[in-house]
Formats: sequence, structure tokens, C-alpha cells
Amino acid sequence: MQRRLFLAGLPLLSLQAKNRVDVIAHRGEHIECPENTMPAIEKAIALGVDWVEIDVRTTKDGKFVLMHDGGVERATGAKGQVADLTFDELRALDASHNKPGFKNTRIPTLDEALAAMRGKCGVYFDAKRIAADSIIAALKRHDMLERAVVYGGFNLLKDLTAQGHPHLAMPEAVSVEVSQRILAELNVRVIAFDARDFKPDVIAVARQAQKGIFVDRLGPADTEEKWREAIALGATGIQTDHPAQLIKIRAAAPTAAPAAD
Repeated sequence: MQRRLFLAGLPLLSLQAKNRVDVIAHRGEHIECPENTMPAIEKAIALGVDWVEIDVRTTKDGKFVLMHDGGVERATGAKGQVADLTFDELRALDASHNKPGFKNTRIPTLDEALAAMRGKCGVYFDAKRIAADSIIAALKRHDMLERAVVYGGFNLLKDLTAQGHPHLAMPEAVSVEVSQRILAELNVRVIAFDARDFKPDVIAVARQAQKGIFVDRLGPADTEEKWREAIALGATGIQTDHPAQLIKIRAAAPTAAPAAD
């Protein structure tokens, strides 16, 4: 039987070993599937990831959809900006432009994505263009307030905190000084890192405060060597474009580094 464990108060799903590093599927499983689509989310869940990262934007008529870029060209081959198109206009597009085997895949709504994840994994919410109150309302609709982290600008994260949900806020570490400010101003549970700030002195700030450390290992850093290095440095979650491979590596060496004293 799987046990539910907690990282600084945040439920981490599907964990069976204390301090086991979490696997975060970047835009879902998008090596085989179109990114930020239902097939990508469903494939990631089937692989057994702990979190699915999604990018959320707001349409011209106030609907919330998954799309990384401000424009739709890379994902669909069409022209236009998400913010300038209505939901119906976006829904008519085919999101399989770069994955022709998934013809007629639609741009999903935020509600569709959360419905698929509920009870199966956590949501790593990259808020490209959506307000704090809308994020909270969507997570409430799907009973996922305790199974979500939100990456976004500092003002957005402060809004989440002001509205009574500081645990959702996941700011970028940036530097020792910024991380110290984060800890002073926001009651966060997890701090985000990427290749620029995943450095021992910055990591030490998060570890000493016993915060979760979610690090991007993307592009040149998305390798077994860099995953193992991240685990050794204290990562509690790794965002990857190759979740299946990382799950295999984790099975062989599941334990993350202990928290700093």
C-alpha cells in the first residue's frame, strides 16, 4: 500500500520512500504527445509521474486554456495570440502541428486538465496569464488546493498568499538574496530552481529552511548524470522532458539528499 508523505506540509503523491525525489513531467509527456494537451497529460499519469507541469493562459473571452507560448503558431501552425482569440477560435485549432500522429487534438481547458489529474498526481501550475483568484477557484472546483504549486511572478504569488493560500506559491530562487527575501515575505513550501540558480549557496538557503526544492533539468541538463547530481544536491522534485527515464533512475536510487542541519 502506498503511503502519503508530506514535504514541508505539502502532500506528495505516489511516494513510497521518505525523501524520494518527485518526477515532474514538463508540459506532460510531450516527446511522444503534443505538449500541454490531454494525450500528454494522460500519458504522463500512466507513466506514474508525481506532478504534471502545465502552462495556463487566458483567452480573449476570459476562458483558461493550456498553451506555453503567447502565440499559437508553434503548437498549431495557425496565427494569432491566445489573448486575442476567443475560446471557440482556439478550440477550432489542431494542437498536433508538431505531432501529426495526434491529428485533431484540441487545446484543452484548465478544467479538463485538472479533472484528468485529480486523485492521480499533483499539478505544477505555470501561470503565464491568469489571476490568483481564478487559479484558486479552479483548484477548488477539482479539490486540488493541497495538490498544487504555482510558479509565476512575485506579485501573483503575493496575491495567492493574501487570499489565504501561501502554500500554493512557488517562487524562483534566483539568488541567495532573493531566496532570503522569499522566506521573509512568503510562507512558501517549495522553491523553484533552474540551471541559472541551482547552485550550492542558493540551494543551501532552501535546505536550511527545510523547503522543497523543485529543479528544472531541461535541455542540456536533462540527462541521467544531471538528475543524479540534482538528487545529491538536495532536489526533492525534478522537472524533465523525459519522465519515463527519470522514473527508472529513481527506482534504482530513490532517496534524495537529507535536509541540511
